[in-house]
Amino acid sequence: MDRLWTPWRYDYIKSGSGEDESSSASACVFCSLRDDESHDESNFVLHRAAHNFIVLNIYPYISGHLLLVPYLHTSELDAAPKEVTDELMDLTKRAQTALRETYHPHGFNLGMNFGRAAGAGVAGHIHLHIMPRWTGDANFMSTVGETRVIPEDLATTYKKLRPHF
Repeated sequence: MDRLWTPWRYDYIKSGSGEDESSSASACVFCSLRDDESHDESNFVLHRAAHNFIVLNIYPYISGHLLLVPYLHTSELDAAPKEVTDELMDLTKRAQTALRETYHPHGFNLGMNFGRAAGAGVAGHIHLHIMPRWTGDANFMSTVGETRVIPEDLATTYKKLRPHF
């Protein structure tokens, strides 16, 4: 069996992959980002609106993988006020436009996972994923090698997308 060493993923493993659904806002990675406006560039926060912010996924499936995150710490979409979810959708549309203009993808994935059983990596704080996709972008490394190949580092992605916000 081949091994691909990825020591940078250790930060992900120790920072919340084992968090339970009832975790408090004080332990939440998204609440930490929400409260740390002075480090938006180093935290890859692209935009802050009235009720939500947009951040690069630091463990992306593909270049341009964005997360749209409400400031409100809640694990349930139906618990979020209408103004939060309305703005979330408006920002999603803006993010799609930015990704289309920057990367010229063939399509997009958009999704949310509620609860650990549904695949939520951060189960205690809702967030929406949007990713550009290209025909054939799921190559043999993902399907056979169970390894993702990301052709662009996060700082480059941030610099490309920041002007759109």
